[in-house]
Amino acid sequence: MFAVLADCLGYPEPGLLPRLEAGVARLPAGAVRRLLERFVKRVAALSLDEWEMLATRTLDLSPLAAPYVGHQVWGENYQRGAFMARLQGEMRRLGVDPAGELPDHLVPILRYLEVAERPLPELLEHLAPAVMKMHAALREAEADNPYLLVFRAVVEATGETRALRAGA
Repeated sequence: MFAVLADCLGYPEPGLLPRLEAGVARLPAGAVRRLLERFVKRVAALSLDEWEMLATRTLDLSPLAAPYVGHQVWGENYQRGAFMARLQGEMRRLGVDPAGELPDHLVPILRYLEVAERPLPELLEHLAPAVMKMHAALREAEADNPYLLVFRAVVEATGETRALRAGA
């Protein structure tokens, strides 16, 4: 599930849309799948150039919603740096390639969650609140942005994962 979420937040490229459609189709029924089906439908209606501009405006250059968990939680201070160092160590240990992003960027975090049996507890504690801040900032800037659906899906997936790990 987390790999599909990471792909949704990746930079649009030829072949990504069919990969997203296939990944979403493999997800179990539920809120995450419904949200991502809506996201895929929305971006499928765009040309690749339009999707690239949307992704860049939303997530990259002076992003409407900075996709960095540590930045959302602590801003630019020592705690964020310490958090990123722990994440980087865990990602390296599990062979997760951050693909040029900082370790607190949502894409490598989601790839980490896909493979981590026991994710860093502080990541699980802060991920949903950080993504909710991203969602709120984006909703205020562009209430109809399709990436709002992905942020909601991440929060849903995090809640489901916490419940599974807690034995609920």
